[in-house]
Amino acid sequence: MKNFEQSELLKNLPKQFFASLVNKVANVMAQGHDVINLGQGNPDQPTPPHIVKALQEAAEDPRNHKYSPFRGHSFLKKAVAAFYEREYGVKVNPEKEVAILFGGKAGLVEIPQCLLNPGDTVLVPDPGYPDYWSGVELARAQMEIMPLRVENQFFPNYEELPEEVKQEAKLMFLNYPNNPTGATATSAFFEKTVEMAKKHDICVVHDFAYGAIGFNGQKPISFLQIDGAKDIGIEIYTFSKTYNMAGWRVGFAIGNESVIEAINLLQDHLYVSIFGGIQAAAATALLESQECVDELVGLYEARRDVLIDGLQKIGWDVQAPAGSFFAWLPVPDGYSSEQFADFLLEEAKVVVAPGIGFGEYGEGYVRVGLLTDEDRLREAVARIEKLNLFSKK
Repeated sequence: MKNFEQSELLKNLPKQFFASLVNKVANVMAQGHDVINLGQGNPDQPTPPHIVKALQEAAEDPRNHKYSPFRGHSFLKKAVAAFYEREYGVKVNPEKEVAILFGGKAGLVEIPQCLLNPGDTVLVPDPGYPDYWSGVELARAQMEIMPLRVENQFFPNYEELPEEVKQEAKLMFLNYPNNPTGATATSAFFEKTVEMAKKHDICVVHDFAYGAIGFNGQKPISFLQIDGAKDIGIEIYTFSKTYNMAGWRVGFAIGNESVIEAINLLQDHLYVSIFGGIQAAAATALLESQECVDELVGLYEARRDVLIDGLQKIGWDVQAPAGSFFAWLPVPDGYSSEQFADFLLEEAKVVVAPGIGFGEYGEGYVRVGLLTDEDRLREAVARIEKLNLFSKK
């Protein structure tokens, strides 16, 4: 059988770092070990019943058995607009300032292809979501990293970016609540972002995947709540985290009209929209009671407290995340992030994600997900304690 060679475009895509982690975990599990997997980012709770019911009812409607409108149903775009006005006080035109996406990841990977030409510069947070890199490579653009450091609350420092880089940049990715660090944004930081982006004509893409998940009574703010933000950017929102709809593959982009039109134009050539039943269920999620979201955030906060309190008691100097469902933990002296992740897997059968997988500035940390129940988190802490890596407080 002939082996057809892949295109140069595919050959140049970033290597999938976490594929090797998955293989390591599978090998350990195949040996019969009880593995506690805290390295993944897949929500562990089911989709709320009222959303599932909405899909079931919509699936029986013959109108949903036909092609959906290319740019999505108006009822879903109107639901998005109502959701943003209710939750954030942000008003948008549902037909011109909302694009329906096949999940948030699709939008994040598409956006560089919508706005950039080969060789154009993109500002990307480091550490950050690795699929930003994929979109940049598919557009044949070039990436300039913005380090996220603990001493700057995991915000990029725009002052340290070379002036020529800011002048050349056309696009910038941000993500708060942040994956992997768990940091949340402040209004002051977003205001600086708008000021810098306007000065240098940079389009800001704010990845708001964890927008519902804030702790200690603090609701994460939307980038679009800042004056002038819609002039220079968009926000990308997914149903995966807020409503446990990860497998449903639906999300949306909202904001600047010209960027939304670019996304819609690209998607006109790629898709014929999303199954109408899923769009109906998504509208139900946005418009009906948000009690399920409040309960989910409470669940994650309780898990966070169990994990962080437990780790601190065994002497690991860790800080609680302010949002997202991840904790970002410093690696003990003498280990790289990958070495430490391997050590925990081999010796404690606990899986964590090495920070280096999220970029150069992720080195020195591991990411831990709050995506298993409290008893398993306690068990993970107990197993780590037995390794005698830390001095008890």
